[in-house]
Amino acid sequence: MLALKIALAQEKQETKEMLDIYKRYSFGDAQKSELKVANEQLVDILKGLGLGVFAVLPFAPITIPLIVKLGQWVGVDVLPSSFSLSNKSSKSRK
Repeated sequence: MLALKIALAQEKQETKEMLDIYKRYSFGDAQKSELKVANEQLVDILKGLGLGVFAVLPFAPITIPLIVKLGQWVGVDVLPSSFSLSNKSSKSRK
């Protein structure tokens, strides 16, 4: 549960930064690199929403891990970056 709390807090902070970047972009103050980071966060939000749909379905404890495993098998990352172990290890190296 602690790992989930940390991941959700990270997503919250990244989403606030994303909205700030989009706000500055609307005024013409954001750079291309900042916009790229904001777009990556938007993709993370959409990934989370996609999994959220399956969370309300029956047998969610079975279907969500199955979807994640199937996504890994075909080479598609279905988890947001804050929930992905491979992205956490690469971020900690930076």
